[in-house]
This record gives sequence, structure tokens and C-alpha cells, in this order.
Amino acid sequence: MKSQGIIVGLDIGTTKIAVIVGQKNDHGKVEILGYGKVPSIGVKRGVVSNIENTIQSIKEAVEEASQKSGVNINVVNVGIAGQHIKSMYHRGSLMREDTESEISQEDIDKLCNSMFNLNMNPGEEILEVIPQEFSIDNENCIRQPRGMSGNHLEANFHIIIGQTAAAKNIYKCVRRAGLEVSDLILEPIASAEAVLSEEEKEAGVVLVDIGGGTSDIAIFHEGIIRHTAVIPLGGEIISEDVKEGCSIIKKHAEELKIRFGSALASENKDEEIIAIPGLRGRAPKEISLKNLASIIQARMEEIIEHIFYEIRNSGYEKKLIGGIVLTGGGAMLKHAAQLTEFMTGLDTRIGYPNEHLAKDVPPEMASPMFATSIGLVLVGIDRYDKEMARLKELEPVFVEESSSAVTESVPKQKREKKKKVKETSEPGKKFTEAFLEKIKNWFDEETE
Repeated sequence: MKSQGIIVGLDIGTTKIAVIVGQKNDHGKVEILGYGKVPSIGVKRGVVSNIENTIQSIKEAVEEASQKSGVNINVVNVGIAGQHIKSMYHRGSLMREDTESEISQEDIDKLCNSMFNLNMNPGEEILEVIPQEFSIDNENCIRQPRGMSGNHLEANFHIIIGQTAAAKNIYKCVRRAGLEVSDLILEPIASAEAVLSEEEKEAGVVLVDIGGGTSDIAIFHEGIIRHTAVIPLGGEIISEDVKEGCSIIKKHAEELKIRFGSALASENKDEEIIAIPGLRGRAPKEISLKNLASIIQARMEEIIEHIFYEIRNSGYEKKLIGGIVLTGGGAMLKHAAQLTEFMTGLDTRIGYPNEHLAKDVPPEMASPMFATSIGLVLVGIDRYDKEMARLKELEPVFVEESSSAVTESVPKQKREKKKKVKETSEPGKKFTEAFLEKIKNWFDEETE
């Protein structure tokens, strides 16, 4: 699948499991070849809680996407999130042995990889190491040290940590659904790729992805991700509040929230009443839209307070020219942006993932609900392009117009030598390769 440039994103969410099949067109936009969306019945707050139910939901979503796209789906990019995700900061340093040569990518990779040796709590793993500013011989604020000269290389790192068991369970579900995992991608990073512009990331912006079970936060400044956090509150708990507050069943509570819900009670009048069907043999139940909005507003205020706490905790509260961008299914709640702006004092907009999409995509794909799924495809395409460029540098290939497709023009002995170079020149394997390899080994050992 990857050899054709077709990328599949699999978003295992609390309320839905979405599969999107995409491909970059000649204009650099993403064409959605097909998609599948089914209710998620085995995931709680972003973490797999029932293996069999999750596997069944994944199979149904993949089957739907496969039928719509005409693509046989075997390999997927999977998002990872959940309340177990947390972040920390660390400063690392490297004393170079060969001080006469320029700083190479190998030196940078060696410094980054040393961060994976930090001691973690039992059951935790470092998911991703993101370098921020570098310094060379006490010369600070260097964005790209490659090619410069110096003895002492240092860097500030943003380190994302998660529970090993949560990643293993995701991997297990995907494998048992008959698929292979190409990459595990942090969902806030995927959502940011779909809805944020480079100008916003440079100016300073907060991405808030309000999902079903969790709200993911990612703060960018000067083009670098500075802070990540996951709040264990989302749209599902709002529906639960409506269910309890209005004494109705969950199905009606969800429909009420979506169709008539508002995050600002003051925008509704006292005389606005909605009637919903009663249980068998009972009269319809009348509910005031103002009371409904009051219930929703109370919970939304709690979520926004948690978000604002993370913004203040990051130290970037006064540096966010781009304000806040809300996305995810929870961002579709009426007046959510207005309430966020009122409580935080920061400019707020709703993030739609349509900037990177081709014109002829299904209209529903431009919804904030699919921001993470589309972001997984975008990140997958970007990594695929970089991998193809790297392979092109290592070993030139010529593509012939034939059914065999690829013919290598390098002699066998030279190819073997090139392969050895490739194997020894990759000290900078990212987490999504190294950690994924660890999980694969664990899974293979378990099934033997």
C-alpha cells in the first residue's frame, strides 16, 4: 500500500473508530479515496477497555473504508492518546569526539537517542523525543545545528511519555483485526497537522482537540511544539450530565446535545421547550433548552478551566498571538468558541481540516470530528515522502513503464554495500520505529 503512496489513518476514539484512505494529488492536496466510521464500544477515555469489541469495531470501519475506496487495506497509521499521556522537559548534552568536523545529522541523532535512556516509572515508556532549541559551545537559540562547528552540543527536549500497556493493547487490537501498524502517532500532533497553519505555529497557538473521552492539548510557539497534555474529560461526560440532569436515556441525551445543545445558557430563552418521546406507555418529556444549556455550560466551563490551567502551566500564556483553535467533535457544540474566548481572554476559532484536502472530497470530511483521522493521513504522507527521499539518496532506482514497475541499476555487490551503510547510518530512529519494534517483538513472543 505504501509503495503506491496510499496512506491509511486509523483513529481509535472513545465514541467512534474512523478509517480514512488518502493519497496526495499532483497539487499537493490530499484526496480522500474512502472512509469508514463506526461507533466505538470497546474504548474508554482513549484507552482500550475491551479487546474483542474494539477488534470488531476496527474490522467494520476498515471494511467500510475498503469498499468505498476500492483499496485492500493492510497497513495503517494508528493514533495514540488517552489520559495516560503526559510530558516532561529535559536538557541533554553531547561532547563531540571529532571537533574538527562539522556537526552532522548523526551527532544530532545521537543526542536525541540518549534521551530514551532516561529512567521512567515502572510501566511507562518514552513515546517521542522532540528537540527544541540547540546550543553549541554556550551559543544559544540555534534551530538547526547541522553543518556548524563546535565541541559541546546541547539541546532542550520535550519528552512525551505513555503507558506501555496502553500501546500494547492498541497494537494487539490492530494486529488481531488483520492489519499491520506502520506508525504510532500522537493524536494531538496529528490534529495539529490537519487544522493549524505554519503561521499560527510560529506566532504561538493552542490546539485543543475535544474528543469523546479526552481533550488533547498541544501548544506551539516559534514553530515548535512546547507543551502537550491530555485532560480526561470530553463530549461523552457532557452527554452523561445531560442524561442525569434531564432524567432521560443516553441516546436521547446525545441527540439533544448535538441538535439543540449550547455552551451558553444566556443565548437561550426561557420559553424555548423541546419535547422528546417518553418510554413505553409514558407521555413525552418536555425539556427547557435554557436548562439544557445550563447543564452543558457547567461542564464546558470545567473543561475550559483545565485547558487554561495547562496554558498557564506551560509558561506561554502571554506569547499566544494565534490564540486557541478548537477541533474534534466537541468543538461542534454551539457557542463553544465564544465561551472559551470569554473564559480565557484568548482569540478562539474552530479548526476545520479542509485546508489540506482536495476540492472533491465528501463534505462531511471537512468536519472537526475528522481532524485527527485526516491528520494521521497527513503525517503518514509526510513521513512516506521523507522516507522515499532518503531511499533515493541511498540508492538510485529507475522506474520502467512495465508491469514489474521497479528495476534497480546498481550492481549486486554495490547494493549489498549500500545496504550495510543504511543499517549503520540510522542512529536517529524515531520512537515510532524503535518503540513500535519493541511492541512487535513482545507480540510475536506472546503468540509463539
